Amino acid sequence: MDDKKRSYYNAQGKLVLPQVTLCAMDSVQVRATLKAMEYSMKDIVFADAVIITDKKPLFMPKGIRYAHIDKLCNIDDFNYKTVYDLGGYIKTEFALLVHYDGFVVHPEMWRDEFLDYDYIGSPWPLPKPGDTTTYRDIHGNICRVGNSVGIRSKRLMDFPKKAGVPWVGEKGYFNEDGFICCKIRHLLEAEGMQIAPLEVAKYFGHENMIPETEGITPFVFHKWYGTNSGYPDFRRKNKLLHRLKKIHGRLINR
Repeated sequence: MDDKKRSYYNAQGKLVLPQVTLCAMDSVQVRATLKAMEYSMKDIVFADAVIITDKKPLFMPKGIRYAHIDKLCNIDDFNYKTVYDLGGYIKTEFALLVHYDGFVVHPEMWRDEFLDYDYIGSPWPLPKPGDTTTYRDIHGNICRVGNSVGIRSKRLMDFPKKAGVPWVGEKGYFNEDGFICCKIRHLLEAEGMQIAPLEVAKYFGHENMIPETEGITPFVFHKWYGTNSGYPDFRRKNKLLHRLKKIHGRLINR
């Protein structure tokens, strides 16, 4: 492995990732997203950290910079801009994209081999019987690794715009991770780029509860499913509900 890809621990015992930018792109759950970024940075020193949004937040956490993007009005806006614009905000060789509902939860589970690939995210389940298109590349091969919360290389992020790759959906959907890891996988591989195999990705992140990830503690998670249900939720409404439940409990116990 190239020296510049290696991680190390500083004097404070924090994991240092000198070639990885922590990033997030959001216009709706910005506060919760910033909290998720802060949580991800608790025991990790990233080379850079950037929140990409349409308006500078009033209270920017220390160590996170603001970068402007036109407002993301819906999920389709997010998908398109992630594929074609994300690379323009990244100055390092890699970026870890996180969301309010998916971020670093076990920094101690980091593996340097995560940076051996141009894309790594949580494993996908096998397609349902009879489904001949979902999670498949142009040749019909099943793709087991994707997910938006993950690490991608700068060259992969820059490729769709540089190569003029057309924006084409699947079954009417435009999911950026499916577009990259399935739809244009053959184009990426022709350029020498690699998407991590299931055997490595299962240690990186978990979204779907599948047999291959059972008993494994992940570096990141996405969505509060199954064994992910206990990870923090920084959305304001959830914190308010939690407080109301506590107040309700005190009143009942009086």
